[in-house]
Formats: sequence, structure tokens, C-alpha cells
Amino acid sequence: MSKSATHPWTLVRFAENGPIELAYERFTEGADGEPLLLMTGLGVNRLWIPDGLCHLLAGAGFGVARYDQRDGGESTHLPPARTGNPLFTLFRKRGEAYTAEDMADDAIAVLDALHWESAHLLGVSLGGAIAQRVALRHPGRVRTVTTMSAVPGDVAGLKSLRFIRMGTLAKLARLKFPDTREGAIAAGFEISRLLASPARPFDEPAAWEAAERTADAGVHDQQAQSRQIGAQWRSGPISDIRHPTLVLHGADDPLIKPAAATAIASRIPGARKLLLPEVGHELPEPAWHTVTREIQALAGLAAHT
Repeated sequence: MSKSATHPWTLVRFAENGPIELAYERFTEGADGEPLLLMTGLGVNRLWIPDGLCHLLAGAGFGVARYDQRDGGESTHLPPARTGNPLFTLFRKRGEAYTAEDMADDAIAVLDALHWESAHLLGVSLGGAIAQRVALRHPGRVRTVTTMSAVPGDVAGLKSLRFIRMGTLAKLARLKFPDTREGAIAAGFEISRLLASPARPFDEPAAWEAAERTADAGVHDQQAQSRQIGAQWRSGPISDIRHPTLVLHGADDPLIKPAAATAIASRIPGARKLLLPEVGHELPEPAWHTVTREIQALAGLAAHT
């Protein structure tokens, strides 16, 4: 199933949730480890999760898989609906295309396709909110929950505004690039620049390489992003989560305020919050060892509860 030593992922396969197909793949290293599902953020594909982090997670005893959210990457993109600028979607009372429950069920479809009865979850940004929702909606399928750079999973629309730096969101919404591969690369680079920690020098060559490797129209597909943002949660509060939970957040996150991490950790019983110094709304290499160590410790805690 492995492609090559330089591409340490299995061939892409597709899980099904009704008419929705979800592209997923498994990391070939440590495939027999404890199941760990990686969940991506708004408008980006699974390739934004660095292979280097996955290598460390595999070495820590995890079998790693990642997938594209609906309306992202190689997963199903929904037909155009009455959507517009993602910024304005926050002011609506409900989405029109699908619900947050649907997106939580997508993750379960991927677990089913992987033949995993349960898994640890690591969700970044939008993926972090979805991980919380999966734990609420499908508690028996979840071992631990790790969110990073996320808002509480039971807030949306206007309620989420207090956690978001609107100036950065407005800058992201104003980015305009041609609908070409070159445009996707340029958009990915500019997004990386906007979301990086100002406490570290911005590595332009590395950002260009990453943008070329992860090039996807989703980073500037405002309709798809609006549908993802507009997916409303109507189920229970995150205070009902009973899984061991870790809440990571970049201390310098320019998009989601660290207050979001405080809110999540204060409402989920027993949750632990950790701010990552010199980290923005990103997964930079200096943080990989810390992220891996903390998730490994969380899994160890779950094994003894």
C-alpha cells in the first residue's frame, strides 16, 4: 500500500457518509500503534499536517491517519449555495448546506473505513471544534481529545466572535488569487505569513515549499469555506465531554485568541490547557516534540482511567 520511502503515506482511499466521499490516508510508519485521527482546519487539505509531526507521533506509539473535511481537498465539494464572504457567514443564524453534526459523522465514517473501533483525536483549528463534537456525538468511538487553535465546539456564529481576531479574519477574507495552481500556491504562502507567530522569523523558502506541496484551491474557495463555517451545531454542550482532553493553543495566535483555549479547558471536566510559546495559528516544527509528548502523556492517562 505504501507509495515510496519518500512518500510515507498509503494510497488515498475514500470513506463514505451518505453521498459524501472523504479522502483519507494512513501513515505507513507505526501503522500498528494506537489509532490517532488527525483533523484539519478551514479550507485546507490534509497535506497541511506536516509529515515530520506524523513521524514523531508514529515514533511515540501512534498509528496515524488524516483526512480531508467535506468541501476540502479531495473530498466531496458541495454544489454552490447561497454563500458569500466567510466573514459574513458568522452573522447568520444557520448554514444552508449541512450541519456540524454532519461533519462530526464524517470523522466516524473515516474511522469505519479504517476499521478502527475508537481512536485518539487531534483536531487543529476547525478540526479542533469538530473533534469536540465527535466526542459529544459519538463518545464510544473516542479515546482522547486534543484540540489546537480551536474555539469551543458548541459555539458558532455571533457567539464565536469574541474568540476571533476580526482584523486577521478580514485580511484573510480579502485575499484574492486566480483559480489556478499558481494562485493556490500564492494564497497558501500568504496565509502562512498571516498566521505565523511574529515572535519567530518568517521562513519564506520553507513557506513557499509548503505552499507548493499543499497547493489546493480550498485556501481561496470562499464558497466552500462559508459552507464549513456555516455548519451549525445543535447538540449538547462541551461540558458533557468526559474524555481525557488536552487543549493546545499558540501563545501568539493571530487568528483565534488564547481565551478560546481557556474557555474550552474551563468547561470540559479535567481538561488541561497548554499555551505554546512562539506559535501562531500553525503547526511549526519547534512545537512538534511538545505536541507529541503531550498527546502521548494524554494517551497514557486514558489507559489508566
